[in-house]
Parts: sequence; structure tokens; C-alpha cells
Amino acid sequence: MAIPRPVPLTVGEPAPWFFCRTQRRPRFAFDTIAGRYIVLSFFGSASAPNSVTLLNSIKANRARFDDKNLSFFGVSVDPADEAENRTPDSLPGIRYFWDFDRAVSALYGALDHAGAFRPVTYVLDPALRVLAAVPFSADARMHVAALGTVLEKLPKVGDPVPAAAQAPVLVVPSVFEPKFCRSLLDHYEAHGGEESGFMRDVDGKTVALLDPEHKRRKDCVIEDEALRSACKLRIRERLSPEIRKVFQFAATHMERYIISCYDAQDSGHFRAHRDNTTKGTLHRRFAVSLFLNSGEYEGGFLRFPEFGPSLYCAPPGGAVVFSCSLLHEATPVTRGRRYMFLPFLYDDAAARVREENLSFLDTSAAVAVRKTRS
Repeated sequence: MAIPRPVPLTVGEPAPWFFCRTQRRPRFAFDTIAGRYIVLSFFGSASAPNSVTLLNSIKANRARFDDKNLSFFGVSVDPADEAENRTPDSLPGIRYFWDFDRAVSALYGALDHAGAFRPVTYVLDPALRVLAAVPFSADARMHVAALGTVLEKLPKVGDPVPAAAQAPVLVVPSVFEPKFCRSLLDHYEAHGGEESGFMRDVDGKTVALLDPEHKRRKDCVIEDEALRSACKLRIRERLSPEIRKVFQFAATHMERYIISCYDAQDSGHFRAHRDNTTKGTLHRRFAVSLFLNSGEYEGGFLRFPEFGPSLYCAPPGGAVVFSCSLLHEATPVTRGRRYMFLPFLYDDAAARVREENLSFLDTSAAVAVRKTRS
């Protein structure tokens, strides 16, 4: 049996992939069901009173589970459920896993360290990331009601449409939860920010320059170790698995713990640039633009000019991830303030490049660019 996960999965985490037997397939590949919303319920035994209430509710809402927008997968650990045909599949939309060795339950935190079963229902997004975790309560009706509330808010997946030209970027929601975004905003307000520069190679050194025409942003460096660790944990647990899946890149290092503010009063912006064109930044592999307060300002989009005029954003707590070699810009904020968390990610091989190039990095304060105007 797999080593039990100590706690259930949390919002934003990827759902572990697995193979498990079902009524129709001896080895069902869980990862192949992506592309729709999933209710994955670890109910234990269909004979348990709470399970009866849940499964009756699923049957009562049969039309909701169509395999196009939403599917239900129940996970049974009771061999009698199969032997007595208590939970037959009902296609489209309703299926059951026979997890009699409890290996899948262990992956999902449905077992405690003593091996006791602790039922939980997850709602997964089309990328198989956790949208909600609904533990069972003493009153099964509360569990059903909580699950129903989540399902009512799900948007439609939509019909297939021809693809438009798009930059090779990854948009990942729910990396930071709303409460944590708020704590970062409060940290910025408490400590303030300083004018942020950009890197250039000048006379053999990588130096920071200030030019408000090219970039206007204020940064707050996070010095608090607990807050830094909390950021790192969320990036590692919720974002890195998606980067590994999409780009086949395993990030092992994170550079910069900063909260950045683009303010409309300053016409906050960052003109088109690349993030790894100097000796001091050559090691950077992927940039993360994590949006902390989307919807509270106007303007402030990401744009990738090499791939057309499309504008990119993410919901609050969501991230846009892209290669540091892509040309990109932050368009001016026209109302309010746009707050961001902006790390760079790299791997062990890039860490060696960084170490080799440290001698080229000028760590003195950024200097203003002096221009001769015609």
C-alpha cells in the first residue's frame, strides 16, 4: 500500500495520476479524463449511511454528469460494493474505481497514518487541479449541500473552437489563495516599495539601470523568512508540477522574492524586453508573473509582441509562466494599482551558469539612464 498522504489535497494542487480498476476497464488511466470538471469522491463503502446520501444525490442530479462538462468518479474501498453490484457505472458521466488495496486513497489523503479511512470529495478543474476539497461531516446533507454549491458555480467547458495564434505561455489559476494574496498586499503596504531597475551589460559588467520611460515599477523585497517560505511552498506544490507537465522542465531554484506595484499615477509599465540577455541573468529559464489583485485596476496586461497583439492576465492568485527568452511587456496601468509576485525559476544546470557569472554582476545601486534628446 502507498504511504498515506498526511493531509488531504488543498486548492491549487495537482491531483495525483494513477491507474485503477473499474467495472469496465482492468487498468483505467486517470490522467486521460482531463478536459472536463471532475467530482472525485472517496466515500469508502456504498453501504455507509453518509455514502448512501451522497450517491443518492448524484443519482438525483444525473443530468449534470454528461462527460462533456462534468464527470463523477466514486472511489470504493469495499469489495462488497463490486460483489453485490451496489455501484454500477452509469454512462455517460458516472463511474467507480475499485480501490480495494487503498493505494489511490492513500495518494489523496483519504487515509490517516493508522490506515483508517477518512472520506473526502474533491472537485477538479479540466487540468486535474483541485478546485475544492469537501470533507465528509457528521451530517451527510451538509456534505451534499457544500458540494452542490461548488458545482453550481462551475463555468461551462464550452464547445470546441478553432485555435487562435497564441504565445507559448502557461496560465495557471489558484497558485496563491485569496487570503495569502491579501497578506502579500498588506506586506507591501506596510513596507513600501522602491523604484525598480532593469539589467544591462555595461563595460563588461551586468548593472541595474533606471529609466522611467522604459520601466516604471516599485518593488518590495520580502525579507521575512516565514513569508518567503510560504511563497516557495506554494510555487513548489501548485505551480512547479504544471511547468514540469507542460514544458518538461524541473525547476529547482527560485530567484527573487519581491512584491511589485505598477501604479496608474506613475503610468506603471515595463516596455518590451527579455529576461536573460545579460551575463548576470543568463541563468534564468522561466519567468512567473503571479497576479495578486486582478480586477482591481485597468490596463496592466502582459503582451508578447512576437506572437501577436493578444493580452494576457490571470485571475487573482493565478500565474502566467513563460520562457525568459520571450520578448514581453507589461502594458501601462491606467487606473488603480497592479500588484504582482515576480520570481524567476531555473534548474541545477542553470545554477552552475549563475555561479560562473557572479563575477560579472554589479550589485551596487541602480543608476539613472542619462539620455541626449534631439
